[in-house]
Amino acid sequence: MTGRSAKIRPDLKSRCLRRLDALNEASTPRDMNIPGFNFHGLRGKPKRYSVHVNGPWCVTFGWDENDAVDVDLEQYH
Repeated sequence: MTGRSAKIRPDLKSRCLRRLDALNEASTPRDMNIPGFNFHGLRGKPKRYSVHVNGPWCVTFGWDENDAVDVDLEQYH
């Protein structure tokens, strides 16, 4: 993580940061199954996961051993 957020809408920043903080503390993808995050697996390979941020925006990520990888903020609905 670089900590840069200049291109993220201000109304999404705090919600994104809460999810990224939780993701940083997670030991497994299931640790993101937190009320309000709407954690779920996505179809496809490699396996990816999603947590809801706001409206159509979600933080998506993959998992490698004990760490999240390829973390992204996506509008995928």
